[in-house]
Amino acid sequence: MYKEIELNTKESECLINITEEVKQVVRESKVNEGICVIYVPHTTAGITNNSGLDEMTLVDVVSEIHRLVPTRVDFKHTYDTPSDASGHIKSVMIGNSISLIVKKSEVILGRSQSILFFEFDGPRKRRAMIRVMSE
Repeated sequence: MYKEIELNTKESECLINITEEVKQVVRESKVNEGICVIYVPHTTAGITNNSGLDEMTLVDVVSEIHRLVPTRVDFKHTYDTPSDASGHIKSVMIGNSISLIVKKSEVILGRSQSILFFEFDGPRKRRAMIRVMSE
């Protein structure tokens, strides 16, 4: 099964918890055992899984990624904007896909893990592509 999630980011940099949306897609797929791949087709966005229990974790992660790669004007590739250039680097660091195990028609996550969409150059209209495959 294949499905897309549309996201409208409201900030220049943010994390959006898409765990429930992905879980719903997996349930709808009726795949009992298999794999779920989530892919982000953007060069200034990413996908990861990490703790979603405490919203301040998300604030810290966004802040630290920005500290590591701040928006600045001395990048060699500033075709669009300085935030676009830093967004490309952040996207490479975080990655644009994750694969998760599906068991009993449920995506397997650790107790505190959530699926997090990372915006690096918003606000924008974005999407996450989800493919659920059976064994």
